[in-house]
Amino acid sequence: MIDKTNIPRHVAIMMDGNRRWAKGKGLSIIAGHAYAVDKIVEQLIERAGELGVEYLTLWAFSTENWGRAEEEVVGLMNLFRKALMTKVERFIAKGAKLKMIGDMSRFAPDIQAGMKEAMKKSEKNDKITVTFALNYGGRDEIKRAVDKWCEENRNQELGIRKDTFEKYLDTAGMPDPDLIIRTGGEMRLSGFLMWSAAYSELYFTEKLFPEFTPNELEKAIEEYQTRQRRFGK
Repeated sequence: MIDKTNIPRHVAIMMDGNRRWAKGKGLSIIAGHAYAVDKIVEQLIERAGELGVEYLTLWAFSTENWGRAEEEVVGLMNLFRKALMTKVERFIAKGAKLKMIGDMSRFAPDIQAGMKEAMKKSEKNDKITVTFALNYGGRDEIKRAVDKWCEENRNQELGIRKDTFEKYLDTAGMPDPDLIIRTGGEMRLSGFLMWSAAYSELYFTEKLFPEFTPNELEKAIEEYQTRQRRFGK
């Protein structure tokens, strides 16, 4: 049973395994991604909100994913367009405030505009903050934060405080993730939230993301609740 007094404030999910799931069922790779968008993401948002999770971050597209086959990348871009047109209103109706992290500048103008509109429309919602990591990489986030700081502090002496630097990250204003979940059986972070994951609890599951139902989310939270967090103290 889940202890409602010990719910992780921020859960982040590395959505891995869509392609393997599709191949295992004899489907196209894009069909795996589409199933994840159509059937899994919305359920997870709804259940996380019901449980009292305040922040849910979903890594949907990494900086390295541009190197995949052109057909898959084009298909993913079209899925993003479809989601912006058909899913955003549903997420907003469920009380979700939508945010995006990552370098948005590489996306097509219409996708960038859709992302900005989604964030604007949902900015007053407060049930759960759902962040999509798109064209996101941990090293890229830190590099861009350094670039921003240097641009704004050209005439300052060298040296930056930790709390000041955090303001330049994509995740500024968000609490560090309490629990990071990776589906698909891989046991590494692959650069996900490199700065803010310092003391996150990690949960790895063999379940592929299209199999990661709300029940699986509950299992991860139950496991989280068995751990004693010390933060190095």
